[in-house]
Amino acid sequence: MWWRIALIAAVLAAGGARAAEDIRIGAFLSATGVMSPMGEPERKALDMLVERLNAEGGVDGRQVRLVSYDDGSDPERAAMLVKRLIDNDRVDIILGGSGTPTSMAVLATIERAEIPYISMGGGIGIVEPVRKWVFKVPQTDRMAAGTVFDDMRHRGLTRIALLSENVGFGKSGHDQCLLLAPQHGIEVIADETYAPKDADVTPQLTRIRAAAGVQALFIFGTGTGPAVATRNLRQLGLAVPVYQSHGVASNEFLRLTGAAADGIRLPAGALAVADQLAATDPQKPVVAAFKAAYEARWHSEVDMLAGHAYDAFSIAVDAIRRAGSTDKAGLRDAIERTRGYVGTAGIVTMSASDHLGLGPDAFHLVEIRNREWVLVN
Repeated sequence: MWWRIALIAAVLAAGGARAAEDIRIGAFLSATGVMSPMGEPERKALDMLVERLNAEGGVDGRQVRLVSYDDGSDPERAAMLVKRLIDNDRVDIILGGSGTPTSMAVLATIERAEIPYISMGGGIGIVEPVRKWVFKVPQTDRMAAGTVFDDMRHRGLTRIALLSENVGFGKSGHDQCLLLAPQHGIEVIADETYAPKDADVTPQLTRIRAAAGVQALFIFGTGTGPAVATRNLRQLGLAVPVYQSHGVASNEFLRLTGAAADGIRLPAGALAVADQLAATDPQKPVVAAFKAAYEARWHSEVDMLAGHAYDAFSIAVDAIRRAGSTDKAGLRDAIERTRGYVGTAGIVTMSASDHLGLGPDAFHLVEIRNREWVLVN
């Protein structure tokens, strides 16, 4: 009789041990390389969020284990690391891809492995067309182009120059700009590109300056390239209104450009102007709380890129709670059923046909003044 009791106890203990297994969240981020202005704040945000969640008891009594790697801003390395997260680390869900190139590089692997994935890249190609296992949190390049063109039209700027990165987010943004410009009454009369590691884009900007009738310049890229372009255009004395995409909404961009960025306008998430939001804005308490927690933990200013990590992590944890487990199919379905999530990028409602879930009002137009983000009313 005693052996039956012992066997039952052993079975119950084993079941309890399985129930108490850590939730394994995998992440691949560009903490170094040309996309480090995005990856480093994302890394800090994830570290802080895991610390806080575990200190509060985890998810339904299960602790969260973050398995995170630095892809060095290299798409090939990102693809290798995602295979490691799936095959060796056996994670339950993957977050990351600090940018569009690293995010795009892993999509086929994600789909074959059938594992839930939430990207932090901005390119619309990450979620369009919809892929079963792929989701993302930042606003898209298409949304950014539309927001910028609306402001240009409001200011009477209809003949523009476009300077974009020739790969990834910049290339996708470039294509979206050319697609949307006619719909907004915008004519692109100069179209130049640069490579991510270019240390100087003066030749491209010189050709833009020589183009007759240019009324504004739109720079579309991310990482360090847009900062190089900003410094170069001021050195050349290019005196037209300048716009950038949300790919530069980071404090590192402000540090790299200094006074050269003054007057530049761009679409940004609520986190960039948390203190300037109306008291009735549903995002205000969310971004204010995250901003306070991040800055207390790291003793540095928060920026929009850290918010991408906040949203990806929060949506993942909420889905795990609603699914009641880390069963991959159930978790995927729960992410897709995200409704009314208030995050730093906006209010998210996903569906089978929309794995982003943000509306056109997700952006705030901001202007850089004295190295600060200022809300444009």
